Amino acid sequence: MSSAAPLDPAVYPLTLYFDSRCRLCAAEMGNLMVRNTAGLLRFADVWAPDFEGPPAGTSQEELLTLIHARRADGGLLRGVAVFRAAYEAVGLGWVTAATRWPVIGPLADKVYPVLARNRYRLPQWLVQGLFERASGAAARRAAARHCKPGDDQCRL
Repeated sequence: MSSAAPLDPAVYPLTLYFDSRCRLCAAEMGNLMVRNTAGLLRFADVWAPDFEGPPAGTSQEELLTLIHARRADGGLLRGVAVFRAAYEAVGLGWVTAATRWPVIGPLADKVYPVLARNRYRLPQWLVQGLFERASGAAARRAAARHCKPGDDQCRL
């Protein structure tokens, strides 16, 4: 977690709704799952047989159009705000810090829906290289620093 400020208890634990049929989405959630050593994130695969359905105020179609998350207090986050909160929860708030800046933040908020709509069109090599291989290796290294011998949840 970030040492700059305590995390807001109204936000965490934060439930992330994601599309596991999207390689980019699955890789990013896998990265966050491995880094989630404090247990501040929960993950809801919208395609899982045991998926309980979308949170109040959303639909399955909305969850598949743009990433959503439910805060601990029941409020919803959408789009880039989800990534800000998720990365902060795993101690990587610096990754999304620029999205809080006056020019970059609004730009990220406008660009993300375009990326989300076109996520299945991203080249395989880009998803595999950037998100699966690189972030996966970094996530495993981060998790290994927090694992104890014999901890089944840390076997990677």
